[in-house]
Amino acid sequence: MTEASALPDTGAAYDAVATLYAELVSDILAGLPLERALIAAFADLVRAHGGPVGDLGCGPGHLTAHLHTLGLDAFGVDLSAEMIALARRAHPELRFEQGTMTALDLPAATLGGILASYSIIHLPPAQLSTVFGEFHRVLAPGGHLLLGFFAGDDPAPQAFDHKVTTAYRWSPDSLADLLRAAGFTEVGRLRREPREGERFHHAQLLMCKPA
Repeated sequence: MTEASALPDTGAAYDAVATLYAELVSDILAGLPLERALIAAFADLVRAHGGPVGDLGCGPGHLTAHLHTLGLDAFGVDLSAEMIALARRAHPELRFEQGTMTALDLPAATLGGILASYSIIHLPPAQLSTVFGEFHRVLAPGGHLLLGFFAGDDPAPQAFDHKVTTAYRWSPDSLADLLRAAGFTEVGRLRREPREGERFHHAQLLMCKPA
C-alpha cells in the first residue's frame, strides 16, 4: 500500500466489514475497565475546560455515544461512508460526518477535546506528523487529546496483519515524542497487558495543548 492510496484503501476496507465491526464493538467498553476509567478522566478534563469533542475515526459511533452519556457535546468523523451510515442510524441524536484526519473540515482552535481510539493505526508512519498537526490546529488551548493504539517496544513502528488492513504498533515513547513535536504536552499514559484472545499490548496517551 502506498501512502497516496492508504486512506481510500482503508476506507474501502472498513466499508466492507462495517456491519460486522459494529456488532463486535457495540459493548466493547464493558470489558475494558481501565480504558473506561481513562475515558471518564478525559471527560472530566474536557468538561472543566469546555468545548465540543471530536471522536476522530469514530467507526459506528459507539464511543461517540459513550462520550455523550458522560455529558460531552460529542460528534464523530470517519473515513468510511458505511461506518458513518451505521453511526447515524444507531445514534440519530448525534452528528456524524465523513472526513479524513489528514485534513479536518473544522475551524482552528474550536474543540475542547479529541478522542482518537485506534484510528491512527492504519496510517503510514510518515503521515502521523500531518495528522498530529491537524489535531493541534483544531484543539483550543487547554484542550485534551486521548489517543489509543496497539503498543510495541521497538522505537520504530511495526507493521502487522490487522484483520481489516495493514496496521502499525507504536512504542508509547515514540508516539509521545511525535506529539510533543506537534506542540502537545503529556498528561498521563496507560499500557495494559493483552487480554485472552488479544495479540498485543494496548496503550493510551492523554495529551494537552498548552493554554
